[in-house]
Parts: sequence; C-alpha cells; structure tokens
Amino acid sequence: MTLLWGITILWAFSFSLIGAYLSGQVDDYIAVTSRMLLALIIFLPFWRPIAWRKALVMMATGAIEIGLTYLFLYHSYHYLSVPELLLFTIFTPIYVSLFADLFARRWPKQLWAPAILAVAGAAMIRWTDLSENYWKGFALIQAANACFAFGQVWYRHQSQHNPLPHRTRFAWFFMGATLITGSAMLALADWHKLPVTPLQQGVLLWLGVVTSGLGYLGWSYGSTKVNAQQLAVMNNMLIPAGILVNVVFWQGQIHDWPRLTLGCVCMLLALWLCRQPTTTTAPEN
Repeated sequence: MTLLWGITILWAFSFSLIGAYLSGQVDDYIAVTSRMLLALIIFLPFWRPIAWRKALVMMATGAIEIGLTYLFLYHSYHYLSVPELLLFTIFTPIYVSLFADLFARRWPKQLWAPAILAVAGAAMIRWTDLSENYWKGFALIQAANACFAFGQVWYRHQSQHNPLPHRTRFAWFFMGATLITGSAMLALADWHKLPVTPLQQGVLLWLGVVTSGLGYLGWSYGSTKVNAQQLAVMNNMLIPAGILVNVVFWQGQIHDWPRLTLGCVCMLLALWLCRQPTTTTAPEN
C-alpha cells in the first residue's frame, strides 16, 4: 500500500503539469507517444528475448493498459468538458473489481462494497452539471476506464505465474504501448504542435521517465502486493490527491470543503473495508 500511495502522489503532480505546460500547446498524440518512448528507453537495458507467447502477452498488456487508455481518453476531450471528463473517470474501481472477479472465476462476496463506496466518495468530490450531449464522451471514458482496469488486473494475474523480473517485463510492456500510440501519432497528430520550448521538453522528460516509466512500474508491482479490492479503491485516490496538489503547489481553489471532506472519508472507509492482508506469488524485482 505504501508504494501505491507514493505513486498516487507522483501521478497527482502530473495532472497539473500537463494542464499548465502541455495541454493545448503540444499535440496530445505526440505528447503521449513521447512519454511511452522515453519510458521504453529506460527499460531497454533490461530487455531480453523471451518466448514469443509471453512477449505478445506483455506487449498486449501495455498496449491495452496505457496505449488504448490514452487514445480513448484524449479523443473524449472532443465531446466533454474537463469537469465532465474527471467525473466520468471515477468508475474505474468498478471495472477493477469486475475483472478481478472474472479472472478469479468467483462471485463477489462483498458485492464490490469498497469499490462502490470509492466511486460514491469520488462522485461527491467531482460532481458537476452535465451538458446535453455527453453520451459519446461518456462511452469513450468508460472504454478508457475499462482498458486501464483490465490491464492492471491482467498484469496482476500474470504475476502469479511469471518468473521474469518486473523490469524485464516492462521493456516488453512499453514496446506494446509505444507501438499503438506511435501508430496513432503517425495517423492523427498535428505536427505543428511540437514540444519546442525547453520547459515543454523538460516536462515531457519528467512525465516519460518518472511518471510513466517508474510510475507504472511501481504501480504494477504494488498491485501484486495488495488484494483486488484495495487496488480498486486506490484507483480513485488520485482524485483528492490531485486536487490537494493543485491547491498547495498551483494555488488552486477548493470551493466546497465539506463535500471534499465527506468524499475523502468515504474513500478512506472503503480502504478500511478491504484492509485484509493478501499474499501473492509475484517474483521480486
């Protein structure tokens, strides 16, 4: 859990960095592919050839968890306001619980109570009025949520039988993510919006190496050390963390402290409900 909390805080800074220095200035597809390529570069020294089936599985995991997630996410900006987009991301814990139960071939004993409570808490924090034509954007965000949740649970499931070190797996993981985002970039990018300033390049370097590379490695490794319900709830902890980081470091404003506080209490209660320890057979790094 400590590792997941650390990555949550790390990712919370990313939202403000993207909003302040990249959004609307650097093409989304170029930015995402740059992040994936930089992350791939730091893992290439740990790459080694493996059985082609395992290689395809790891590449597919990266392509789904990061590649497809980002493609659906960025396309949704055409149909949603930012508050609507943030609101619709809160359902990820439900998808994590669903896929965890499907992989385990079990009926949920607790009816996903922690995940549902985490969604309720996040909804209290992020609720906003909706536009009239939001359904297409809602569908795209749910596709992104589902891809991200599936990738997390699939990686966690693979770790029960995969002897490869995590750093080696992530070389293949980011190959898959780079392949799919790079293909989208070649087809859809606006090449007039390149990261031309040193600040934009520095932000992308940080997002690629630290936030994407080390961040996803830490999150995926941490996911193998907690139970599925804890992983589900932690997916929404980024929401209050991102708000607090924005207030502390970027002078953002909180207009409804009671609602934020109540939402955080619900999410912490959700973590308490799924506090039972878990054991895994995942290999050490």
